[in-house]
Amino acid sequence: MFGFNITLLGFSVIFIATAFGAATVFFFNKYISVRLNAAFFGFAAGIMIAASVWSLLLPSIEGAADYGKFAFVPAAAGFITGGLFITVLNRLVPETDNKSRRGGDLSNKATRLFLAITAHNIPEGLAVGFAFGGAAAIGERAAYLSALWLAIGIAVQNFPEGAAVSLPYKCVKKSNFKAFLFGAGSGAVEPVAAIVGYFLAAFLTVVQPWLLSFAAGAMVFVAVEDLIPDAAYNGGWLGVWGVMAGFTVMMALDVALG
Repeated sequence: MFGFNITLLGFSVIFIATAFGAATVFFFNKYISVRLNAAFFGFAAGIMIAASVWSLLLPSIEGAADYGKFAFVPAAAGFITGGLFITVLNRLVPETDNKSRRGGDLSNKATRLFLAITAHNIPEGLAVGFAFGGAAAIGERAAYLSALWLAIGIAVQNFPEGAAVSLPYKCVKKSNFKAFLFGAGSGAVEPVAAIVGYFLAAFLTVVQPWLLSFAAGAMVFVAVEDLIPDAAYNGGWLGVWGVMAGFTVMMALDVALG
């Protein structure tokens, strides 16, 4: 019973943290100015770039240690594939009339941001599932607690990610509640992926490096193509410092929480 309760808690907390982060949008009851929204886009870009390095690419390389001097291959191939995925997605997402001053489509930016964060959350959920699947195989209390700490660490990182999705969406949807749903929805895949990882831990470990780097490629592509140019053009130094702040926050969380 202890193992079941701890596993349920671990699978739940990773989504709850994202939802709490998305709920920060309710603290902004009025319309967000163009400059402030640009700062939010910059903050999201900084989070995505830092998460791509410390949460995705470095673990991808470490997970491919069996490749020896070619341990970079899954990271490199997955990274490029993730960028290609967003390139194709750009062709599929229809244009809207919601334009930024730079001429970019804010609705498309927010949509690609949502999809990139969601893609990033899938391998994180799998990692949590792997940890608890391994704990179940060992059957010791210490193994379950170790897996729980991993889930808590990811949950703390998910809080700013939820905010990074919901806050820019506010200007697109003109509704706090709809923006919250998108922010929380980006984390809904994590417990689902965790369940899959739990039952397939022994089989999916081999593809984990490829999944991690794929998510990294998608996130960096979105950040560089859409978010950073919009943040810098519409927000000036405020947008640039948004990128710096997001990168610093996510880097600190990733390193401190391992």
